[in-house]
Amino acid sequence: MKVTVDYGKCTGLGICESLAPLFFEVNDDGDLELLKEDIDPSELQSVEEAVAGCPTEALRIVRD
Repeated sequence: MKVTVDYGKCTGLGICESLAPLFFEVNDDGDLELLKEDIDPSELQSVEEAVAGCPTEALRIVRD
């Protein structure tokens, strides 16, 4: 499984960063950086919460 970001939709609010900090970080310019894309099963819940919490629907989990 992987997480993807639609940077055209992302506004850099940082909700995803607060829910899954191993995957997402908003840099000093306010842009989202994807720190890693491969999701280990033990990390899935936090990534799912980040995807669900994204107000612009910029995040998606791609299942193999």
